[in-house]
Amino acid sequence: MIAQENKAKLNFDNTEIAFKNRSDKDLERAYWLFKMVANSALLKIGTPITNFSLRIGLPIQGIIRNTIYRQFCGGETIRGCADSIRELGNGNVTTILDYSVEGEESEENFEATCQEILSTVAYAKLNPLISFCVFKPTGIGRFDLFAKIDAKEALNAEETAEYRRLLNRCDRICKACYDAGVRVLIDAEHSWIQDTIDDIARDMMEKYNKQNSIVYNTYQLYRHDKIASLKADFAYAQVQNFHIGAKIVRGAYMEIERERASEKGYHSPIQPTKAASDIDYNKAILFCLDHIDRIGLMAGTHNDASCLLLAEEMDRRDIPHNHPNVFFAQLLGMSDNLSFNLGAADYNVAKYMPYGPVKSVMPYLFRRAQENSSAKGQTGRELSLIIKEKKRRSATK
Repeated sequence: MIAQENKAKLNFDNTEIAFKNRSDKDLERAYWLFKMVANSALLKIGTPITNFSLRIGLPIQGIIRNTIYRQFCGGETIRGCADSIRELGNGNVTTILDYSVEGEESEENFEATCQEILSTVAYAKLNPLISFCVFKPTGIGRFDLFAKIDAKEALNAEETAEYRRLLNRCDRICKACYDAGVRVLIDAEHSWIQDTIDDIARDMMEKYNKQNSIVYNTYQLYRHDKIASLKADFAYAQVQNFHIGAKIVRGAYMEIERERASEKGYHSPIQPTKAASDIDYNKAILFCLDHIDRIGLMAGTHNDASCLLLAEEMDRRDIPHNHPNVFFAQLLGMSDNLSFNLGAADYNVAKYMPYGPVKSVMPYLFRRAQENSSAKGQTGRELSLIIKEKKRRSATK
């Protein structure tokens, strides 16, 4: 009966709650932005033109800052995100501060990124509206080094020293989070470097998750082997007596993964169908809830059905909406209908809030726009909700 009541209360089509903090001008800007993202041909042309313009110094950063950057990013600095963090908090939604500079390859840049992430930890310790910190492994270490280790190739002396520095950065971040009592997410990446990332994440969980889930690894359920990985990690954690943190997502590199598998002649790690991904994703939710006393779950999803499943299962099992081991998560600027309606029902919800200098964050923004362009259903959903809210507001004036 509780689940049925919750289902009636959780209305993901409630745009009044979803866009409560958005002005008419914000809605209009979002409308045209998602219209542009839906046009893959325009996006394909616009991406190289924008990159070229930034490279030669044309004054377009202001345009970018007030359009795509403003929709999907919190600010250029940690302090610059303060208003966005507060705005989310007003809707009972917390923040995941995500330093989203990509494509840097020098040791100097890796160390600078590590220091920036440590700064987010220090800030999160003082701000209860920040529920998680996060880092991308290739933001603090060289992609080709991960690939070489994953391929089980021998490292030379220089590479061995480089790998030690990488491990040291991971440990410094996780220890800082442990000391501060702040959870940290380790992002998943491409399959041909993921085993090494998983090994590092497992070591960090074993070291810092003795009492509760501080370090979270990411499981991409669009891979057919990842539900098995989740269960294996939990079994190992039971033997070694530590908790695991599981951020479950569907995945972000599907086209690249399939193309590489075809090119190199190996079996694709990607599920054969979206339905198969959905089945494993929902199985992962249920598995985590079965062991919620030993697993910290973050359900990173823009899927209405998976969000509803998790919410209803929590009620069916009498798990409080604000249980510290269960979080929903979505990206800033997307699926506000999920985030704010869940927040209004007192579930733990967090938004990934990318930040960083406009020019440095552009690779992230273009990747996000391209992902939305290929996910036609998501873009159409965003547009339909914006249109619905615009009509609702017009009718009430």
